[in-house]
Amino acid sequence: MLKSMTGFGNATVESNNLTVTAEVKTLNSKFLDIFCRLPRQFSDKEIEIRNQLTQQLERGKVELSINYTRTGEVRSGMVINRTLVGAYAQDIRETANSMLMSVPDADVLKLALSQPNAYTAELPDPEAGASDWLLVQQAISQAIQKCDAFRRQEGASLEGKFNEYIGSITARLAEVEEQDGRRIPAVRERMRASVVELLGNEEFDRNRFEQELVYYVEKFDISEEKVRLKNHLQYFMEVLNTEEANGKKLNFIAQEIGREINTIGSKANDSAIQRLVVQMKDELEKIKEQTMNII
Repeated sequence: MLKSMTGFGNATVESNNLTVTAEVKTLNSKFLDIFCRLPRQFSDKEIEIRNQLTQQLERGKVELSINYTRTGEVRSGMVINRTLVGAYAQDIRETANSMLMSVPDADVLKLALSQPNAYTAELPDPEAGASDWLLVQQAISQAIQKCDAFRRQEGASLEGKFNEYIGSITARLAEVEEQDGRRIPAVRERMRASVVELLGNEEFDRNRFEQELVYYVEKFDISEEKVRLKNHLQYFMEVLNTEEANGKKLNFIAQEIGREINTIGSKANDSAIQRLVVQMKDELEKIKEQTMNII
């Protein structure tokens, strides 16, 4: 089954005092390009998260964002260094007294709290951190699963379009084969009329004329191109319906289809076939464009 590179998935997981929301968005990219927006306390888990995204999403531009919210009792994460702040306050008061100045206690405290190292980071609780990480992992896994389901749904839609485009090219090829049966007699008559017009009533060497006609018929012959084009179209459909279908392989086959269509157009020397070739090229461009969005 085909999978599109365009996808979206989000998931929210809650516990007694924590809510985690993970959001995964994927877009077209030639290679795998991952960008993670994580809370600071989980920055050391980025490599692990990247490995998970690589294994499950394979290809495309991937953006992951985590929203992490405490819903219960919240700790600041910072602790006032009371001993040091007290020393700062004492020094500020002594300095003010030495200068015969009176400083309100509120101002002294404000000045002391603004001094270096007045705050220290509270050591994290290892058990709480581990349980929080498990919740984040659950949210990420669920978001990736939803994104992958979105990609599969988009891939199924693209598969239907590929069937439509290949069917259209196949129908145009059948018209080319029908027109090709009328083309050679028309070429022969056009050449004969040109020779008669050029020479007037003079007799011309019919054997030489037939030899020249055979040369041009061989030059304009598109039998091999028609066979190869039909084979390429069948191969495209065979690959499309297998598990090994991917954007790169389908694009390679589309390029081969394009070569045969171009050769038919250059060799046919027939206005009706040229119009059909233009229509086939139009459908092929749609195929190439869509293969760029397949993993």
